[in-house]
Amino acid sequence: MQPTAPSETRMWQKQLALPRQVPSDGEINEKYESGEQRIVTESNREKLPNFVEALKKPNYILLKPFYQRRKRWDATRQSRLIESFIVNVPVPPIFLYEKAYNSYEVMDGQQRITAIQDFYENRLVLKGLERWPELNGRTYQQLPSKIKSGIDRRSISSIVLLKESAQDEEEATTLKQLVFERLNTGGVKLSHQEIRNALYQSKFNTLLLDLTKTPEFRDCWGIPRVTEAEELAPSFKLLTNRMWQTMEDVELVLRFFSLRHVEQFQGGMQSFLTKYSVRALTFGDEDVAALKTLFQDTFRLAQELYGELTFRPYNLRKGKWDRTPQKAFYDAVMVSLSRRLDTRDRLVERRQRVLTMTEELFVNNPSGTFTGRGNTKADIEMRIDLFGRMLDAVVSE
Repeated sequence: MQPTAPSETRMWQKQLALPRQVPSDGEINEKYESGEQRIVTESNREKLPNFVEALKKPNYILLKPFYQRRKRWDATRQSRLIESFIVNVPVPPIFLYEKAYNSYEVMDGQQRITAIQDFYENRLVLKGLERWPELNGRTYQQLPSKIKSGIDRRSISSIVLLKESAQDEEEATTLKQLVFERLNTGGVKLSHQEIRNALYQSKFNTLLLDLTKTPEFRDCWGIPRVTEAEELAPSFKLLTNRMWQTMEDVELVLRFFSLRHVEQFQGGMQSFLTKYSVRALTFGDEDVAALKTLFQDTFRLAQELYGELTFRPYNLRKGKWDRTPQKAFYDAVMVSLSRRLDTRDRLVERRQRVLTMTEELFVNNPSGTFTGRGNTKADIEMRIDLFGRMLDAVVSE
C-alpha cells in the first residue's frame, strides 16, 4: 500500500492551467499600452569599497534568496574577477530586486558580490592570476599601495528592478523567477533541478533541500558533510562535488516522492519531476511533515538492510557489488520499501536473505534492468515491480 500525504490523494485530479484563448491584435496592443507585464528599472554604479561597506548594512542586500543556485566559484575564479578589476576589463552588472525601499535581493551576481566581499575582507587569497601572477598568494591588505588604490577606483554596476514592477507579492515572485531564468540562459548552464529550485518556491521545495543535508544521505552519495556555516561558505570539497553543485542530490529526493506515483508518469523523467513540483506548490505543513517522515523511514530501512551497499548494483561482469550507488536502482529500492514499511521488522530480521535475493535479481534479469538503460514508464514500473516482488518473497518465506 502506498503511503501518501493528505494533498497527494487529490493532486492528480486537477488539470494544470490550460492555454488561454488567443487574444486579438487590438487586445494585445491594449495590454502593451497599459504597461502590463512591463518591468521598471534603474541603473547604478558604485565604487567597490563603498559597495562592500553598504553590504554591511542590515537588510540592505539579501545575497541568497530562494531562487539562487548553490555557490560555485572557487578561489581561482574569484581571483580572476579581481584581476578583471585590476586591468579594468568591463564586468557585467549585477541585477537586484527592490523588495522594500533601499532593501534588495540579488537576482543575478551573487558569485561576483561574494568574491568582492571576500576580497575586501581579506578572506580571499589571490591565486591563478594570469596577467598579474606576481600578486598570487596575497590578500587585499597585502597588495602594494598603488594596486590597492587602482582597485578602489573601480566600480560595480547594478540594474535594479523597482517595486513598481509588481502590484503584489505573488506577482513579484513570478517576476523574479522569470528574470532569474532569462538572465541565466546565456551563462553557466543550469541543471533541470536548479531551474525547478528557482521557479517553484514552496514548503515542499524547502523539504527537498533539508533532506539532502542529513549526514547519512550525504555519506551514501559521496557528498561531504558540512556544518550550516560551511553550507553558506562552501569548502573546496563541496564546491568541487558535482552532485552538490548541480543539485543532483535534491533531484534524487524529488525522484523518490514523484516515482511513488509512477502510474502518472509521462513525457520523460525531467518532465514528470517538473510536473510533480508544480503540483506540490500547494503542499502545506501537514503534507510536508508526512513526506519527511516517509522519506526518513524509508531511507533508514534501506540502510538497515544494505549498509554500505545501499543503492549499489551487483556487477555481473565483476562478480561483486559496485562501489557507487546508482539512481535507477535507488528508485526501485526506495519506492518499493516505502510501500512495505509495515514489514520492516521481518525484512531486517531476514537482512541476509534480502542481500542474497537482490544479487539474484541482477543475475536473473537482463543487463541494465536496474541500472537505468531504459527510462520509459514501462522500464521504471518493471524495476519497481521486480524489486517489490523480491521483498514480498522474503517476507512470505
